[in-house]
Formats: sequence, structure tokens, C-alpha cells
Amino acid sequence: MISQKKQIELIAHQLNQIEDEMHKIKLWQMTPPKADAFLSQEPFAIDTMEGHEWLQWIFIPRMRALIDAKADLPQGFALHPYFEEALKEQDEVSQLLFLIKQLDDLSLPAY
Repeated sequence: MISQKKQIELIAHQLNQIEDEMHKIKLWQMTPPKADAFLSQEPFAIDTMEGHEWLQWIFIPRMRALIDAKADLPQGFALHPYFEEALKEQDEVSQLLFLIKQLDDLSLPAY
């Protein structure tokens, strides 16, 4: 079992790897969605954003803000099943899906 500090370091590194991969496969956007897209009450903002937009504009910034604030991180999330479905029509996403699965694994309390 690793320390909580090390787990947070690994999660921060994993977020960076996900961002890098999104840049590489051209899913990273320079312009955010319209402001009302952020008002969604649905999981993954499924009604207002594409999956990769939610990852970029909501999930990654919130996780980084929690890390910067030294706040407790959510545990045991399962992003991979959603992204496997959401990105099934996209090309060249296997590495991104692998990185997301690793992030899920890092979020497990017993990691």
C-alpha cells in the first residue's frame, strides 16, 4: 500500500499524461464550451458536452484544484467504462483509454 501523498502525486502525474495524450490525438480544445454547457446536472455533462470536453474542462481542472488545495480526492471513481463508450467512434484513443483506466485504478482506496 502506498501513502496518500504518493497516491496524490501519481494521480497528478496521470492527469498530466491524459492531458498530453489528448493534445497528441487532437482532442484538447483551445476554446471552452459555451458557459451554459457547464450548468449541466447530468453525469459527465452528457447533455451539454462531449466526453473529452468534460474531461478537459471539468474533471481535470477540479482534480487539480483539489490537489492544489490539499483537499481529499474522490476515491473509487470509474471513468473508463463511460469513456470506452463515449470515445468508441474516435480513432487513436486506445492509449487515452489506457491512461484513464490507470487513473481509475489509482483512485481506489486500497491502491
